[in-house]
Amino acid sequence: MLKFQTAGQLTGFGRRGLLTTGHGRINTPVFMPVGTQATVKSLSPDDLKNLGAQIILANNYHLFLRPGSENIRRFGGIHQFMKWDRSILTDSGGFQVQSLKPKITDEGVEFKSHIDGSIKLLTPESAILSQIHIGADIIMAFDDSTPAGASKKEAEIRMYRTHSWLDRCIRVWNRKSYLINRKSFLFGIIQGGSYPDLRRQSAEFVISKNLPGIALGGASIGREAKETAENIAMVRDLLPKNIPIYAMGVGVYPSDAVSVISAGADMFDCVAPTRLARCGQLYDPDSKSEYLDISKSIFSLDKKVILDGCDCYTCQSGFTRGYLHHLYKCKELLFYRLASIHNLRTIIRTVENLSK
Repeated sequence: MLKFQTAGQLTGFGRRGLLTTGHGRINTPVFMPVGTQATVKSLSPDDLKNLGAQIILANNYHLFLRPGSENIRRFGGIHQFMKWDRSILTDSGGFQVQSLKPKITDEGVEFKSHIDGSIKLLTPESAILSQIHIGADIIMAFDDSTPAGASKKEAEIRMYRTHSWLDRCIRVWNRKSYLINRKSFLFGIIQGGSYPDLRRQSAEFVISKNLPGIALGGASIGREAKETAENIAMVRDLLPKNIPIYAMGVGVYPSDAVSVISAGADMFDCVAPTRLARCGQLYDPDSKSEYLDISKSIFSLDKKVILDGCDCYTCQSGFTRGYLHHLYKCKELLFYRLASIHNLRTIIRTVENLSK
């Protein structure tokens, strides 16, 4: 059974907690590295454990298409499939299909697969069944994510559709055939764009379902730390104190971790740390931009490590900026691993330090 206990207050509205799933205990607040296709790009499970990852995120949209959730089930579930014995959360895929120019109806979302162009349909029912077959510890409701800049009317339509879909997700999740030894726990998602009255209405609806956890979604979450904090503040007084609160897609830079935790989030994730790493942007929290661009020629003869005092494998092993610059320019695969380890460890260490 999913359990959550608070264990003390942090800066602002932040709090310490302990989240327990079938795959162990998670100290919160927690940043979740993103392993979209059952892998965090370039990193092994041991790499992730060594840099302090307690839980990772995988994506139902991608795994639904390839290799297929049923095929993952045949391997004994995602933990066995990818040899990760700690907790896993799956996103439903509702946000990802937005970029595919889908046909959205009350039934679900019809889209073209980015793999082979075939027409696919994801519904609340199929999205939940797929995540159950994948075997994640925490699964997300299928939602109609509100895009950036949506009008209030559009945000309202998507909010009501999200609510209707949540009821359908819950019905599938609660079927008797899945109650026996059920290991996946469903989180609902608050929508409503950046409109306070819609956000509050959506929060009240999702809270009324008494689910194990609640997430805040939509493009207004995660885009900018300030905007994310404002969206959390809109509904903070309504949110239950005894379940985890998840801010989806937050964590581009280390300072975002500070902002979202002080706003009251217990869990957050973002693809940015590893994506930026692969593009040569290596975290340096002390600089104004919070990163250094290792592609620049000024680093070609630099004998310093990325960040003095950093406890990541890359810095502790003495890999110099000059060497990393060389690897990046040559597009050597080792660069992606060393850079990803540094960025992920930097943001996870930021969270750890805030939690002391």
